[in-house]
Amino acid sequence: MELNGVSAVVSGGASGLGEAVVRDLAAKGAKVVIADLNEAKGKALADEVGGVFVQTDVTDEGQVQAAVQAAVDTGAPLRVVVNSAGIGWATRTVGKGNVPHPLDSFEKVVQINLIGTFNLMRLGAAAMGATEPADADGARGVVINTASVAALEGQTGQLAYSASKGAIVAMTLPAARDLSAIGVRVNTICPGIIDTPIYGEGEAAEAFKAKLYAPVPFPKRMGKASEFSHLAIALIENDYMNGETVRFDGGIRFQPK
Repeated sequence: MELNGVSAVVSGGASGLGEAVVRDLAAKGAKVVIADLNEAKGKALADEVGGVFVQTDVTDEGQVQAAVQAAVDTGAPLRVVVNSAGIGWATRTVGKGNVPHPLDSFEKVVQINLIGTFNLMRLGAAAMGATEPADADGARGVVINTASVAALEGQTGQLAYSASKGAIVAMTLPAARDLSAIGVRVNTICPGIIDTPIYGEGEAAEAFKAKLYAPVPFPKRMGKASEFSHLAIALIENDYMNGETVRFDGGIRFQPK
């Protein structure tokens, strides 16, 4: 998929993995819509890269449709959707004192991570389907979803998170098969331990991060958001990559805890 002169929507695009993707897409000549809840960061980044910010709760159909429409309104054909909005959660199914996992927190994680991903994928793909084909193959667009290695090897307390991310993996192939009818590809990335601003800064933060990446075989460090984006762009640009789930984790295999 040629990225110069197209439009794209990136959920969670104001920071972390999404921000890295926004920057790389813009550098390739795409007009990027940053769909995020953080207005201050989103607007600042949009101004910096010549994109558009739309405040977006990915679980809200109207707000997601507005983000997709903003991409269409740029006048450049919508060709790319990257789902990187999500939240984490850690609670055991039954915790100390025989207390069950709160139902509302489980529902919230699934609502944002899974249903939010599906929401943008379906609306974005529908808009792609309304465009003219980009090449002789009939390609109209690409969706990149973000899951996690926790989808495959969830640790203790990751029930809600693993369920939401595992379902994203599970829907990759059927979504790719469904959307092949309109020339839209779907691939999913499963990141491992990635260095994002969520861990904070300073000596204590660095010590905590060192414990996290200790089990990574090589390279012995956390992944970089720029490396995640490099992979996402490669999956978008390689026209024969479709229906795939790709681990991005330095070879780590999570233990129970």
